[in-house]
Amino acid sequence: MALLQVNAFSNVLGMEVMLDVILPQETKKVFGTDIKGVTEDVAVLYLLHGMNGNHSVWQRRTAIERYVSSMGLAVIMPSTDLSWYTDTRYGMNYWTFIADELPKICHELFPQLTTKKSKTFAAGVSMGGYGAVKLGLRRPENFAAVASISGGLTIAEGTEQLLEIRSKAYWEGIFGPLEEIKGSENDLIHLIETLEVNQAPDFFITCGTEDPLYQASTYTTEKMTKQGYNVTFEDGPGGHDWRFWDEYIQRVLDWLPL
Repeated sequence: MALLQVNAFSNVLGMEVMLDVILPQETKKVFGTDIKGVTEDVAVLYLLHGMNGNHSVWQRRTAIERYVSSMGLAVIMPSTDLSWYTDTRYGMNYWTFIADELPKICHELFPQLTTKKSKTFAAGVSMGGYGAVKLGLRRPENFAAVASISGGLTIAEGTEQLLEIRSKAYWEGIFGPLEEIKGSENDLIHLIETLEVNQAPDFFITCGTEDPLYQASTYTTEKMTKQGYNVTFEDGPGGHDWRFWDEYIQRVLDWLPL
């Protein structure tokens, strides 16, 4: 595997952005395992961070590079600040960046990456779980499979919980008036109920049973199941922490249709 730290300019955001990229690489080792390289049509996973993270957090908190070393899978880990993967009310269009511009940047810099929906995936933790599911629901033509680990999936139903985390000014800077989130393009439950199910990717939702966001994951799974989505749900002991997330990113990787 090759690990690259990329600084690229985003025309959408009008600033430099950072991303870590893991790419398959052919290796011949005296000790260890030889790996056959993949140089064309490489499957790609966009792996998103949570509120307290950035582009480097998956590398620092998990063994993601080791986990994908023999999968023939590229992993794109962008930094998106505290944006909630949204075109914010303060004028920073992070949704447009992550959904539309980032794939173009990655294909320009790494032309070996696939352009096929069947080999393109998204996953994320916490805020990133919200972002990944949002990608699957709003750009279903681009993704075959999407996973949320401990995702903040029901923000429109839980505005009181939001205010326990950050101030009202912060949330309204992202989404606008809190009472207007429900039924908007940022409301995942609304998107679940309005997307044509036959267009949707497969979903994997998981959360620790001691996580305060556990109910958000079970509620979202119930809504998806009722609407006829192909959704897999798994839970297990754990809270909102990297001990659980390191274990369950491995479950997600096993689940991906590679």
